[in-house]
Amino acid sequence: MGWAIALHGGAGDIPKDLPPERRKPREATLRRCLEIGVAALKAHKSALDVVELVVRELENCPHFNAGRGSVLTTDGTVEMEASVMDGKTKNCGAVSGLTTVVNPISLARLVMEKTPHIYLAFDGAEAFAREQGVETVDSSHFITPENIERLKQAREANRVQIDYTQPIKKAPKIAPVPEGDQIGTVGCVAIDTQGNLATATSTGGLVNKMVGRIGDTPIIGTGTYANNLCAVSATGKGESIIRATVGRDVAALMEYKGLSLEDAAAYVVEECAPKGTVGLVAVSATGEVTMAYNTTGMFRACATEAGHAELGIWSSESNE
Repeated sequence: MGWAIALHGGAGDIPKDLPPERRKPREATLRRCLEIGVAALKAHKSALDVVELVVRELENCPHFNAGRGSVLTTDGTVEMEASVMDGKTKNCGAVSGLTTVVNPISLARLVMEKTPHIYLAFDGAEAFAREQGVETVDSSHFITPENIERLKQAREANRVQIDYTQPIKKAPKIAPVPEGDQIGTVGCVAIDTQGNLATATSTGGLVNKMVGRIGDTPIIGTGTYANNLCAVSATGKGESIIRATVGRDVAALMEYKGLSLEDAAAYVVEECAPKGTVGLVAVSATGEVTMAYNTTGMFRACATEAGHAELGIWSSESNE
């Protein structure tokens, strides 16, 4: 069996000519976060502690759409969301509508451990954060120049966009607002040396999303799910992931059909979700790892105790 870990920084129609200034910082962060996660697993930290630790690091990186790098709503504000789940107990916690919390994933864990509930949102979640003494900052902390520009582009095009969207021509104001064609979120899954599974996911949502919109990330069973068989963290078009109940369906195919993790994930990604809408990372109770997506690429990394390690964006890349 042994420990295993996988993480993602978003999937989508990521162009293979993505400029080095956008690609390299993300790759460097994935590599660093993978190393942090591996070190924690080798130190016999629990899977739950590891996925929280790794996602906190990803939230602190302005190059990903979560925490510091969260994209902006139609009003130019941030509304962050996150969730965490322990596979052994199925305990879970989720938050959304956060505007001041530095690390939403840690607040999600506090919801799981310190309240009788699973999900807190908006003013209630912010009040709980203050009550628990978690780190908060002025909301301007999350308004990065890059995301201001993304919002400007989305407004000019009169559309909702997902991370990695390239500049597009301005659309007529009378045109309907289509779904975006790019994706971004962060997540981590792990199995520890004791055989425990856990998953954590965090995001800023969609560029130019309506205020109050909630995606798949905090909805248990869609973007985030773990039980005694596997742990899954998804990234993609939230509405598509919710409709396909991506996380739970991977686990259900393993539980009821006896599929391997790889086969279950491949079926959900290729057969259940529309092309170009979803990616996921997952680990199983046997230490199997899979990183499946039906988009052009996905920022991803993984490592196992058996010695396998991988970091990549597109399917043509080889293992490290």
